[in-house]
Amino acid sequence: MKVRRIVTNIASTELNKANVFYGKFLGLDTLMDHGWIRTFGSDEKMTLQVSVASEGGSGTSVPDLSIEVDDLSAALERAKELGISVEYGPADEPWGVRRFYVRDPFGRLVNVLQHQ
Repeated sequence: MKVRRIVTNIASTELNKANVFYGKFLGLDTLMDHGWIRTFGSDEKMTLQVSVASEGGSGTSVPDLSIEVDDLSAALERAKELGISVEYGPADEPWGVRRFYVRDPFGRLVNVLQHQ
């Protein structure tokens, strides 16, 4: 057996709130919308990972999602433009990433990172 995809599901009755965060902020496309579920994604090929952690590193909370981007400065600027407040960072971490934390509109802690 081979894992082909891992999907994160977030429970909410306010699906439209996802459009700004996952669509405008992260630039993901709406891949599916059945009214009761809206799926955001990209045609980009991505590495699958599942992490289990006791902390988020550097004394931070464990994030619900970690999203790697190709331009952290652009992501940070877009967050500011959309009024998404940064809860941690930006920080250059000793394990070779630059990152910041934000919350999605459903309260999930999201680690936005770029490998250095």
